[in-house]
Amino acid sequence: MSQIKIEEVKPTFERVGLHSHIKGLGVRDGKVQFSADGFVGQVEAREAAYYVVKMIRAGKFGGKGVLIVGPPGTGKTALAIGIARELGPDTPFVQISAAEVYSMEIKKTEFLTRALRSAIGVRIREWRRVYEGVVKSLDIQYGRHPYNPYAQIPRSATITLATKDEEKRLRVPAEIAAQLIELGVEEGDVIWIDEETGRVFVQGKGEGGETYDIYVKKKIEVPKGPVYKEKEITRFFTLNDLDIYQARQQGLLSAMIFGFAAEEREIPNDVRKAVDEFVMKLISDGKGELVPGVLFIDDVHMLDIETWAYLSRAMESELSPILILATNRGITKIRGTDVESPHGVPLDMLDRLIIIRTKPYTADEVREIIKIRAREEKVSLTNDALEELTKIGTEESLRYAIQLLAPAQLRAQEVGHKEIAKEDVEYVKRLFLSVKESVQYVKEYENYFLR
Repeated sequence: MSQIKIEEVKPTFERVGLHSHIKGLGVRDGKVQFSADGFVGQVEAREAAYYVVKMIRAGKFGGKGVLIVGPPGTGKTALAIGIARELGPDTPFVQISAAEVYSMEIKKTEFLTRALRSAIGVRIREWRRVYEGVVKSLDIQYGRHPYNPYAQIPRSATITLATKDEEKRLRVPAEIAAQLIELGVEEGDVIWIDEETGRVFVQGKGEGGETYDIYVKKKIEVPKGPVYKEKEITRFFTLNDLDIYQARQQGLLSAMIFGFAAEEREIPNDVRKAVDEFVMKLISDGKGELVPGVLFIDDVHMLDIETWAYLSRAMESELSPILILATNRGITKIRGTDVESPHGVPLDMLDRLIIIRTKPYTADEVREIIKIRAREEKVSLTNDALEELTKIGTEESLRYAIQLLAPAQLRAQEVGHKEIAKEDVEYVKRLFLSVKESVQYVKEYENYFLR
């Protein structure tokens, strides 16, 4: 019997996130490793960040925040992401730039409130009446589209669900039939259907069906007991999600089905108060769990004095995420005042922040980071090319060296190189200027530029 050949189809466009390689803080057995979890170097900063994680886990971080300071390209954002990853895979992480606070049509305090509440998750558990089982048969009935005589739409469906102990044949309306089609439900799938809302959820492929070498759906055990039953369902929301549909006066179940959309108008305080009371009641009744996340604000030197006052008050709230700030500025004016302060942060706010510093990378650290980024972007380098990029990263900037990887790879492919060679790096370096070279260019041709 001939073997079926399966080939992976690679996408024509693939974007690699700048910090997609960060998996944690690189801690092993309580010790920060020189190179681990996508990090290289910055051992002192990562050790400080790990102590922050331990304080958060111990519940001793209330009313505090973190300020990460350092030159551009020294891993401040990566450090914030590492803290969130270290806290757990379900930890909400919201990243904004201080400039966004002033670019929205809503008030800056409203924008910040939404950001803060988007960084706080809520797990809600509730018992629902559902039909659950493995699909034994599925028959979709179609009818003519009301507006297009050449198209058909699902009108209803007949589905047979079975557990290890029972089997039921169900007739469902068009709304559920459409979901069955959209989710690609087929015989052998284990699903449940919410009786009240009609929501369909595919759990996986039931064991005991046809055997394949590769499964797209997770194999799970066929459920026991009756098909029609009560089942505990867990849903994850953020406080901002709950604010939005509470403001729209929609029920919780409707929001689960239809999702959420951004509100352009401000959400009243009484709505948020009602949501907070609802969440607190869920927690006290044992039906919910609060999941504090991380709000990371970059370029905080751009925040004005009013925003700082608001953030200071927000940090004291019981429902407050972990606030991590970052800046690459030294002594600078606080926006909206003539007062100069370290990092552009008011002194009373600085006093409430735990400050972590990052330092410029050494040549060895730059080399390791470039190797990690090359692996992440699936780029092969010769040793000479790696050393050339290391030199560029040390003398110019690490970001500039990493940015040269993609064009150098294209150049290598054009000339038939299997790996990026030193000459490929030198070629693209002539095409793209570093910050230092750009400054030199401006000085040289200053008289030709418009003022």
